[in-house]
Amino acid sequence: MSTGYYPPIADYAYIADCHCAALVGKSGSIDWCCMPRIDSPSCFGRLIDWQRAGYCRIAPVAAHRVSRCYLGHSLIPQTSFHTEDGGKANLIDCFTMREGGAHRPYRQILRILEGVKGSVDFQVDIVVRFDYGSVKPWIRRLDHDHFIAIGGNHGLLISGDVGCVMQHRHDLQGKCTIEAGQRKYLSIIYRRSEELDEGLVQVPAINELGQRLDETRQWWSRWAKKADITDHYADYAEYIWRSAIVLKGLTYAPTGAIAAAATTSLPETPGGSRNWDYRYSWIRDSCFSVRSLAELGFDGESEGFRRFVERSSAGNADELQILFGVGGERRLTEINLDEMEGYGGARPVRIGNGAEMQRQLDVYGELLDLAWRWYTLGHSPDDDYWEFITELVNSAARFWDKPDRGIWEIRGKPRHFVLSKVMCWAACDYGIRLAEDLGRKAPLDHWQKVRGEIRRAIEDKGYDADQGVFIQAFGHKNMDAALLLLPTVGFVDYRDDRMLRTTDAVWRDLGENGFLRRYAPDDDELAGEEGAFLACSFWLVECLAYQGRLDQAHEVFRQAIKAGNDLYLFSEEYHTKSHRMLGNFPQGLTHLSLITAAVALAAAEKEED
Repeated sequence: MSTGYYPPIADYAYIADCHCAALVGKSGSIDWCCMPRIDSPSCFGRLIDWQRAGYCRIAPVAAHRVSRCYLGHSLIPQTSFHTEDGGKANLIDCFTMREGGAHRPYRQILRILEGVKGSVDFQVDIVVRFDYGSVKPWIRRLDHDHFIAIGGNHGLLISGDVGCVMQHRHDLQGKCTIEAGQRKYLSIIYRRSEELDEGLVQVPAINELGQRLDETRQWWSRWAKKADITDHYADYAEYIWRSAIVLKGLTYAPTGAIAAAATTSLPETPGGSRNWDYRYSWIRDSCFSVRSLAELGFDGESEGFRRFVERSSAGNADELQILFGVGGERRLTEINLDEMEGYGGARPVRIGNGAEMQRQLDVYGELLDLAWRWYTLGHSPDDDYWEFITELVNSAARFWDKPDRGIWEIRGKPRHFVLSKVMCWAACDYGIRLAEDLGRKAPLDHWQKVRGEIRRAIEDKGYDADQGVFIQAFGHKNMDAALLLLPTVGFVDYRDDRMLRTTDAVWRDLGENGFLRRYAPDDDELAGEEGAFLACSFWLVECLAYQGRLDQAHEVFRQAIKAGNDLYLFSEEYHTKSHRMLGNFPQGLTHLSLITAAVALAAAEKEED
């Protein structure tokens, strides 16, 4: 039975250091935090069990109102508390960063109270619960305001000057007053328990904490200078910047992997069972992500992910999975945490993801699209990479006529999804173009023959001649928002009459209160009805823009961005009746699709002018 305490997902800000991730609520509470990696067990996790799974809250004692923003182009949110007696103080949160920190991160949450006006009294509560709330910590005092919390093989070094004392053996509590012009600090650093137990502890000095905030701001500033988004996309710049920064935060620096989202089991159906763990790297989503970042000038992420996929699949296309752990792990067995209450009572809470074993044929086309874009940036594949590319195309040619689970990872009976076939066509097409441009040895006659066979099959079985539209799957005439992606790989032109009609049919059949579902509500075998799928609205914007229907594209874009919160963060889905976010958060697919939609709008506007 749900406690009913769960705040809306929109209440949260996102912080990350390209290793760890956390969510900070408007209440000043970190209700989700995974260290040392984004897919590690939580140490603060009450987002999925309010009573058991821990949190770290810093908030005024008196009644107050809240405003907040990110500091520049960073993942450093500032929450401003305004008390009724005129006091004001800021709470600044971040994971600290340093230059060259990909392989030696601080793994440190830094929370800074900053007095602005008058004086404000604060309450501090640090309730550490390791392993998704299953382990209460052993807390030991090192010094007056320095503590270590140990549980299993996890540990935290907690220090600062916010006046913490031990409470009930397992928790810390503090009270402090912040005056105008004053700062107070709380530092939480992840260490393995044996490092803390053996006394390998270096507590950062208070003056060093302020320097780490400056260092973190400088890190984000240097990264942001790689792109000039404001001049090129003036009307959409803030949305694009925030989305690009979210995608960077979802990147796991040591490997180049990109996680799909920062959370697990935030429900796609209110109180329902459509709850999945998205803290892993999906090939499809990651290819989309690096494509979006490359559009903005962030080429390094593209190279990092390309190498990650090649390594993780051991350079062998036959060993290719659709998702990997961010470290390249292949076994991501799905487990239900039956003891967890779930966000708003939505159960089960899941870790791992059973989609690891699914066949999704579109990944071959995604990886060849990535290879082609990498080549157009001036990079020529070496012999090893070309061998990998050749194997990918051969696999697409071998498996294209098999049913699969599709882009939506349908858990019912496999189908012959049209988008999957199109992406196998794209794998062959890009492979042929690369071989011809590079003068590389390849079975061109075979690839060309298969490319033709795939096109004929799609135009015969994947097209409804009576309505003049492409359909979801062979033998399934329903509309599917994934059909909006057909022009992105050149299978059909955006302005082709068939694509114009398909776009209108998707909008007509799947539209809901100005948003878009990914497919019809009865088109899978799962219980409960999910919300509108936000990425699909942005795909629709992209189609309409490139079709020259700018007024309609702007209309859909304006509606879609209403689903974001005050910090321009988006979840996976949106409940159009209650106007609440649904699904894991922040969702990479939504943010990258926003970028491509904004790029399309800007390009279409330029062409029209």
